[in-house]
Amino acid sequence: MDVPWNSRRSPVYGLHGVAASTQPLVSGVGVEVLRKGGNAADAAVAMAAAINVLEPTSTGIGGDAFCLFYEAATKKVRGINGSGRSPAALSLELLHERGYSQDKPWPMFDALTVTVPGAAACWEDTVRTFGSGNVSLADLLQYGIEMAEEGVPISDCTAKLWASSRHQLQPESNVNELLVDGHTPAAGEVYTNKNLAATFRALASQGKKGFYEGRVAEAIVAVVKELGGVMELQDLSSHTSEEVEPISASFHGVDVHEIPPNGQGITALLALQILDGLPLEGLEHNGVQYLHYLIEALRLAFADAREYVADQSVASVPVSELLSASYAETRRALISPDRAAGNAMAGSPFASSDTVYFSVVDVHGNACSFINSNYMSFGSGIIPTGCGFTLQNRGYNFSLLPRHRNQVAPLKRPYHTIIPAMATRDGELLYCFGVMGGFMQPQGHVQVLLNMLLYNMSPQQALDMPRFCIGPGHTGCVGAVAFEEGISDESVRELIAKGHEVSQRGVSSHERALFGRGQIIRRGPAATPLANVHSSAVLCAGSDPRGDGCAIA
Repeated sequence: MDVPWNSRRSPVYGLHGVAASTQPLVSGVGVEVLRKGGNAADAAVAMAAAINVLEPTSTGIGGDAFCLFYEAATKKVRGINGSGRSPAALSLELLHERGYSQDKPWPMFDALTVTVPGAAACWEDTVRTFGSGNVSLADLLQYGIEMAEEGVPISDCTAKLWASSRHQLQPESNVNELLVDGHTPAAGEVYTNKNLAATFRALASQGKKGFYEGRVAEAIVAVVKELGGVMELQDLSSHTSEEVEPISASFHGVDVHEIPPNGQGITALLALQILDGLPLEGLEHNGVQYLHYLIEALRLAFADAREYVADQSVASVPVSELLSASYAETRRALISPDRAAGNAMAGSPFASSDTVYFSVVDVHGNACSFINSNYMSFGSGIIPTGCGFTLQNRGYNFSLLPRHRNQVAPLKRPYHTIIPAMATRDGELLYCFGVMGGFMQPQGHVQVLLNMLLYNMSPQQALDMPRFCIGPGHTGCVGAVAFEEGISDESVRELIAKGHEVSQRGVSSHERALFGRGQIIRRGPAATPLANVHSSAVLCAGSDPRGDGCAIA
């Protein structure tokens, strides 16, 4: 039975570090790592492994991961792109041979959509590159190992998603690895996953080779090929993460940082640059004019993202041109204050391109914005024999349109939806944040950030506020707009009068998952300087009420 979601949350304050996630037990793991001398990056990796046990419906070692790290000593934001590539044998020609095309897309859970899982390498690389040196990867994986072996009670939202996504799991001979006595776990039921513990032990003892070579790799290749995929051992053993220079844009004097393409973080930056020149000050929060401007800016940003976001090692993506002030001005001029433009077209920037999220800030002021995902719930739903996890279906985000920048091709990273974020002011950390949920993520980033910057909300208030979502969560932000319960009927009616197409209004209960689940940690006071000289070290955190989690200090 669905019940009203009436509980409220206060922000969580701390001085010695904060961890926030969609699972309280996982947030607890993060704080324990900090107390044992680990830093924010160490804590995020331990949380990534632990949450694979508690929430395999969203994330796991069979998926990808991205990391943003704020280094307090240098005041620099650095990044790791931990997304995997397509198999060498995957091509548009192969898909055409199998009867698939832009007009007849491949099935979203097909074995052909499985790309190399990048999470395991990203975990190791994050600890090696950004970690404190006080704890090893093996130490950090031990939390997940113990949870998987001893069992954990499953939370409400996860239990519901597990049941609704059971149909994804395949092949049938392996599904019991992610069930309890043949059924999906109920809320509060204890779940163990000894096969996943064994996978973690292999990674802990052998490093990346324990995943990308040997037993686990062989199991991945065997099940993918059994179900019609084309992955080979060489695809796995050759995988590497990439340390990247984050991209950024400014909104009202605050610099917002995202991972560059193939990630879609640039979408949020494009929207923020368009919005920075619109008359937002003084508008009623979630009133008709405010919502109109945000929806129009996001439609324009997504039109460009769909056209230009791709793997930069394979395709040319005009990042600097897209993020230029002149291009933002050109796109902003397309927005009418009185009338919706409908589905937007991509511009030409050339002058002559389901998920879990963790936010951790440590006592030294380092921050880690970390996101890990299978993509669509269990991803492909494909379970390698004896491994205890599912493989992602990120390849479904490739374009089947010939000559498109994001066209499916061998050894290529697809358009990626997962996007960790950070915000700094004058080089100082301000927010470590993220909102998960397919193509909702840039929309969520814009909405919660503006809640804080324009309306001086705390992180918890910013996450509590009702949101909108353009299009269903995995269709690329096209189509009608859905509005969460709490956005007034009057505002929705006036938006319809402006020409906005509305698909849902008053979305409530578990269906609110459409609007994503976020975590935010703020460092220092929000807007008004506090009298206390120690206020700049105060951490204030919020955790999304649409999930089961919390922030812990």
